[in-house]
Amino acid sequence: MKNEILDVLIVGAGLSGIGAAVHLTKRCPGKSFAIVEGRERLGGTWDLFRYPGIRSDSDMYTLGYNFKPWTARRAIADAPSILNYLNETVEEYGLQDKIHFNRKVVDASWSSENALWTVSLQHGDGSLSTVQCNFLHMCSGYYSYEEGHNPDFPGKADFAGPIVHPQFWPENLDYSGKKVVVIGSGATAVTLVPSMAATAEHVTMLQRSPTYIVSRPGEDKWALRFRKFLPAKLAYLLTRWKNVLMGIFMFNLARKKPEGFKQRLLEMVKDEMGADVDMTHYTPSYNPWDQRLCLVPDSDLFDSIKSGRASIVTDQIETFTKGGIKLKSGETLDADIIVTATGLKMLTGGNATISVDGQPVNFGEKINYKGVMFSGIPNFGMTMGYTNASWTLKADLTSEYVCRLINYMDKNGTPIATPTLPAGEVMGTEPMLDFSSGYVQRAISYLPKQGDRKPWRLNQNFPKDIINLRHKAVDDGVMVFSKPGAAAASLPEQQHDVEAIAAE
Repeated sequence: MKNEILDVLIVGAGLSGIGAAVHLTKRCPGKSFAIVEGRERLGGTWDLFRYPGIRSDSDMYTLGYNFKPWTARRAIADAPSILNYLNETVEEYGLQDKIHFNRKVVDASWSSENALWTVSLQHGDGSLSTVQCNFLHMCSGYYSYEEGHNPDFPGKADFAGPIVHPQFWPENLDYSGKKVVVIGSGATAVTLVPSMAATAEHVTMLQRSPTYIVSRPGEDKWALRFRKFLPAKLAYLLTRWKNVLMGIFMFNLARKKPEGFKQRLLEMVKDEMGADVDMTHYTPSYNPWDQRLCLVPDSDLFDSIKSGRASIVTDQIETFTKGGIKLKSGETLDADIIVTATGLKMLTGGNATISVDGQPVNFGEKINYKGVMFSGIPNFGMTMGYTNASWTLKADLTSEYVCRLINYMDKNGTPIATPTLPAGEVMGTEPMLDFSSGYVQRAISYLPKQGDRKPWRLNQNFPKDIINLRHKAVDDGVMVFSKPGAAAASLPEQQHDVEAIAAE
């Protein structure tokens, strides 16, 4: 990669980045590319998080790639199984030499004069290097690896035991026989509680407000039946579409008949916990799918609560104390260990500084294009998964579209492609993510927007995106294709001045 001008640079060696590399290998043969990964290992989320019980929160028949069947027995898979799947993919497609570890993107600047991104990389030892590419594909996810969301709870310094954020789980944390309080009610919390309860004295899930919790079998009986009689690829395809269509049906039902859907979810909790369960702890104030549903495999959370090894408390924190947490209700929770499963810190494009012809990019002012690119940013793709379905469904389609776009530019001799808003038209905008979850709301001001019409509006629908990204014309009148120099000449004079000053 040293002193080489690449056709494509992929940022991130997690599920999205490895998938993007495979799609490039298959669909753009002969194109040069590399993957840069800021950490020392591949895997992204599935290697970073080491907390007990870390697993997928959706089925692997849709979280897996469209080109590689998931063949393990469990549909809800743990992190080691997912990492094994990723390593198999790297080996099968010969990507080992394409991945460059300990290379964190800190700056990326686009030049229309040269049709190139110049990307600054910080190495693990602190040194810097640069690489140039024609197309920059960001597959680094949507949250910060350096910090999670850590509220400044009163009295934190007074607590005598360890306070742990799941994103930075200590390697040798011993919680056996200990009293543990897990603060939070999201996917991480509902995973941690039953896992820790197996050996802890007691685990309390302390939530400010409830989340919808749904049990699902850890194995997909239909997938296992299909495998008995059908070739692996066909069995995988059938299972994948079964789960996709069921997910779409359930999401649309929740949006069209929220009250009825809500009552069914609450009835399912009663079926798990018994008719005398205190539903205060399981009844959210919002409608289903205003936030993601929390999936628990094989009723593990419900079982740990019924066994008495775990419990849920719905209250607010007044202060940490030496021996636990004092709640606003006046109750005190004793704790030897406190786990703050309080969420992620969202960001766009990692912590890198992005600029186009000398002008800094503020993603909060940009409008999404087809869920892949952004207004006014040339040759720049970003993988963002669905909010209502598995991440990889959208990641695969994003990579396929990037490959189509690159091949189109190559065929027509126009190496620059820029999504361009219609001149003189007013574009209504709204948040790119329509979730009420705290981690989304905290980041809403600096996340990209979506427009009020296609192709500036997100579908959040896999079949529609198949048509949109796989089959619709690349040259749609919105994507502007140009050549080096010609694109630079069309820039406002002010941008030329900034670029000239920077060059001096």
